[in-house]
Amino acid sequence: MGLVTRAVPPLLVLVLVLIASVFALLFQGVAILLALQMPTLDPAPLAGRRPGPKVSVIIAARDEEDDLPACLDDLLAQDGPDLEILVVDGGSTDGTRAAAMARAPKVRVLEEPPLPEGWVGKNWACDVGYRAAGGDWLLFTDADMRYHPSAIRTTLEWAEREEADLATLAPRIETVGFWEKLVLPFYTQMVLTYFRTPRVNRADSRAAMANGQFTLVRRAAYEQVGGHARIRSAVLEDVRLAQEFRKAGLRMRVAWSPRLLSTRMYRSRREMSEGLLKNIHGTRFSTARQAGFLTALVGFFWLPLGVLPLGIVWGSPLLAAWGAFLYVALFAKHYGFARGIRGAGLYGLLFPLAVGYYVALLCVSIGRGIRRRPLQWKGRAYPIEA
Repeated sequence: MGLVTRAVPPLLVLVLVLIASVFALLFQGVAILLALQMPTLDPAPLAGRRPGPKVSVIIAARDEEDDLPACLDDLLAQDGPDLEILVVDGGSTDGTRAAAMARAPKVRVLEEPPLPEGWVGKNWACDVGYRAAGGDWLLFTDADMRYHPSAIRTTLEWAEREEADLATLAPRIETVGFWEKLVLPFYTQMVLTYFRTPRVNRADSRAAMANGQFTLVRRAAYEQVGGHARIRSAVLEDVRLAQEFRKAGLRMRVAWSPRLLSTRMYRSRREMSEGLLKNIHGTRFSTARQAGFLTALVGFFWLPLGVLPLGIVWGSPLLAAWGAFLYVALFAKHYGFARGIRGAGLYGLLFPLAVGYYVALLCVSIGRGIRRRPLQWKGRAYPIEA
């Protein structure tokens, strides 16, 4: 009976695998580095109402009866500054309008006119709210947000202290179901890395992003860049608005604020898939870009996990040892990141499955984009731009 021998990989192949896996490890470390650079905004001490600039809070609401009541109650409990709250109802078919009307006159309800051609629904609602608002500052926020009593005052004081024209906050994301706990910490990593979020605070950076869940802008600056009318067809309206601020040379600030704000973004796996697909796909579809994202996900997050079994199959102690280190480093990183954003750390250990979720979304996006199928969101269809 002959001995079974293992094929020894060529030295060049071994070196290439080691270099590629080191690069993938360094790339994944970028999310940790950026998270450490992210400033945190904590609640200012509670204080009574005091004179100051007026803030107009604008909520674009469409079928938000589950979230809007608690959101409005939190806003009405703010300890300052002078607020006006405007809810722009986008043709809701549930109890959204009734929930807002029940809090009149402290809450004003605006009926959204018919959606003009070329507009995305949220941008149209924000524009309608802006034209009815009288504040020196405009706060664009979502119905699923929850606010500390000093959230708006703290943010306004911070923005004025920093002489910012746009101040945006990242909330603590509440995760309830299995898929939320699995996918959303990974989603946070993707956003942090793709937009280089903390670099938004640097005047010499080209990074530009805002979080449409909570974006506070000076009215004069907003009007200078053309507001939501300027970005009327953008699905990622918050990012596009920030890009206009950056191009105009205006000052932006971003911070993480888990003690000031929280949100449960999605209430079901179907709703989460639709929302994340909307963000991934957009209306400016590019097959090459989506294929690039897909390749990067597989290359940076899945392929490094193959180094250990490859080392075992090839009979290479060096490759096997390095592969074992990669397993420890990568799983520890995803566990730590999930814990760091106050998520469920153990679900971070399932990050390969979260990557698979995103790979599936990208495959759906590519399939729909090639067929030029319109983007579906909140019961409306938006054509893919040529």
